[in-house]
Amino acid sequence: MAYNTVLIVDDDIKLTKLLQTYFEKDGFAVLLAHEGAGVAGLVKERKPDILVLDLMLPGMDGLEICRRVRKDNDVPILMLTARDEETDRLIGLEMGADDYVTKPFSPKEVVARVKAILRRTQKNAVQSEPIQAGDLTIDLERHLVRKQGVIIDVTPTEFKILELLATNVNRVFSRLQIVERVQGYAFEGYERTIDAHMKNLRRKMEDNPKEPRYIQTVYGVGYRFAGEAE
Repeated sequence: MAYNTVLIVDDDIKLTKLLQTYFEKDGFAVLLAHEGAGVAGLVKERKPDILVLDLMLPGMDGLEICRRVRKDNDVPILMLTARDEETDRLIGLEMGADDYVTKPFSPKEVVARVKAILRRTQKNAVQSEPIQAGDLTIDLERHLVRKQGVIIDVTPTEFKILELLATNVNRVFSRLQIVERVQGYAFEGYERTIDAHMKNLRRKMEDNPKEPRYIQTVYGVGYRFAGEAE
């Protein structure tokens, strides 16, 4: 019996069929799409547990799809990219993707990355009192972040990073420690990946992202959450 549904969006039909075979062997239900138009609607209609999304698509590219999906959906997103430019991957992360795999890749790696993302985003929440810091409320049980009572849209990965920092107030975590705690593994380019997620969180949470009150940089070391910000 399938325990999760994955939507794979890639214009390479042979590749999608190959990935479908590997995912189905691992118990997933698989949805396929080969162009960008309609993907955001498909996500709303079919409610997949995770989206595997190629950046290079005819018509509407993966970055635009990611932006549209993120308007009203927090489904985890794993990007597939053949591009060598680090900038493209960082833009994807800033638009709300949770992780990426660069082509060429092993189908087993893609399945493993998807399972890792689902493990950390679907883990049963331990009942806990919401964390209150200044005008922020971080509800660990409901996976919600509010600022002055208004819900802030954060991706599953962004929430896991915030949860790690906010439950360890003023403790400094290196980028490597953050990625290993949140992703479950380290990979090439992890430092820039964590920086992209931090930039996203600051943009959403801080009054002035350039002078953050909550997520603070400890230069040469990493990041910490300042719980006494007022």
